[in-house]
Amino acid sequence: MVDLIIEQRRLGLGGGIEVGRMLPAAQQRMVGPFIFFDHIGPFDLLKGVDRSVDVRPHPHIGLSTVTYLFDGEMMHRDSLGYEQAVRPREVNWMTAGSGITHSERFERARAQGDRLHGIQAWVALPNEVEEIAPTFSHHSGSDLPQWSEAGVVGQLIAGSAFGLNAAVSTYSPMFYVHLDMAPGASAEIPKNYSERALYIATGSVEVQGQRYESGKMLVLGASVSSVRALEQTCVMLLGGESVGPKHLYWNFVSSSKERIAEAASQWAEGKMKLPDADDIEFIPLPAEPI
Repeated sequence: MVDLIIEQRRLGLGGGIEVGRMLPAAQQRMVGPFIFFDHIGPFDLLKGVDRSVDVRPHPHIGLSTVTYLFDGEMMHRDSLGYEQAVRPREVNWMTAGSGITHSERFERARAQGDRLHGIQAWVALPNEVEEIAPTFSHHSGSDLPQWSEAGVVGQLIAGSAFGLNAAVSTYSPMFYVHLDMAPGASAEIPKNYSERALYIATGSVEVQGQRYESGKMLVLGASVSSVRALEQTCVMLLGGESVGPKHLYWNFVSSSKERIAEAASQWAEGKMKLPDADDIEFIPLPAEPI
């Protein structure tokens, strides 16, 4: 059965940009290691769009960020010196570990206009590697196995599923899958994980005889084994094994509230290095208490 239905919450990020937030939710903070899940767009950015829509430099600890787009382009720059655009069906995977800063800019949109649509997810790190040295990797093509069968076009974004393995370095058992489904097409859902969810990005689906519309995340019980599209539909499958309870404040994730307070203090005091190619502005620490 479907254990929980999480409704999308629309949140403004400034500059006229809105996202649909699914995780964390009041009823369910995490699914496997996934602690954050935002649906970006779809929306159109006109040529010459103001820099206020960009995501200015900001810090992270204790997690991996996963940027995956259906449409458009975003430019990533980080404090390790990486500068890498991410485009549809590619992955920018940044493991923050002990600390990293980065920005995400809409530079193609500024130059020529663009349509942006995608998912921003965070994967919490197991306690024993929370303070690992930060890394960044970009993946496309054969790094992210694809398949097409009976009206379903699938891509494995991270982890292991359907007998396939993505080339992304992960630190706990997990899966993250993108499915484009034709009307009436059915797809299996990976079974060998204790926590699983399905997010309907566009379209509608049927699960165990019930209809569900776009903008909903279904937290799945052990008996759910498949999903059927009722129209042209885009579905994200995600889950894995729990990495234990985590604290979340702003862009920081940790098993320790003290570590989060330390990171917040470092950012407020300007002690975290900004990206070399993007160090003129940044997002200040929120005013709310930790």
